[in-house]
Amino acid sequence: MKQAIVRSALFVPASRPERIPKALASGADAVIVDLEDAVEPAAKPAARQALAGFLDANPDVRVWVRINDATTPWHDDDLAALRGKPGAAAIMLSKAESAAQVAHAGQGRPVVPIIETARGMVKLADIAAAPGVARLAFGSLDYGVDLALTPGTAGAAVLLDQARSLVLLHSRAAGLAAPLDGVHADINDAEGLRAAASRASDMGFAGMLCIHPSQVEPVHAAFLPAQADIDWARRVLAAQRENGTGAFRFEGRMVDAPVLARARQVLARAGVQEG
Repeated sequence: MKQAIVRSALFVPASRPERIPKALASGADAVIVDLEDAVEPAAKPAARQALAGFLDANPDVRVWVRINDATTPWHDDDLAALRGKPGAAAIMLSKAESAAQVAHAGQGRPVVPIIETARGMVKLADIAAAPGVARLAFGSLDYGVDLALTPGTAGAAVLLDQARSLVLLHSRAAGLAAPLDGVHADINDAEGLRAAASRASDMGFAGMLCIHPSQVEPVHAAFLPAQADIDWARRVLAAQRENGTGAFRFEGRMVDAPVLARARQVLARAGVQEG
């Protein structure tokens, strides 16, 4: 089955339903209506009701919904509010820590577990293999807090990259779509955002979580293959069709199965056809 291209997934607070149309118009590949961190505890019932009302009033809209984690008193109320709401096209499960939590949260919908705790990382294989999981996301900020990392240090970067590699590894092993990397928290740091997105793309992530519409365009640019790479992929696959199967020489280099697979990956990331 063809997997959807999700380079950007933009958060919008459930407590501000008037912002949902703006988020949908931002060009983000997915919009995540947030019932968790963006909503204070006292405001959660009203936010839940506002989201349900928005979905009822806009039956053609499709969003992801980040619900509160399974250890909180709001978790089951979030799920109950989304029953019978096809506009909630996917559930983002915050602080996912077991396959059982994924199964409980899904209830027939795709689930995007966010891996952002040590327990979630330890249970990563089980979570990735759980029925209904569409892809994983890495919650780098919460993960850093859970492990008591010092933000912005070389030591923290080592541990965060180790976690990223595990999220990538288990996504691939479970046959999932490539995962989403965590947010870049400084909205005004455009250069830092571009660097983080480019690095995540080079690592094999499909996209990033975003917290502001201004982040969508630079994130898309970072996760879109360069035009030179797209042109190369088309040329090498055209040459393969002319040469048939097996290895052959192309533009001074030997081409075999791994090179052809790489070319197809480039075109898939770009969302373009081989021909």
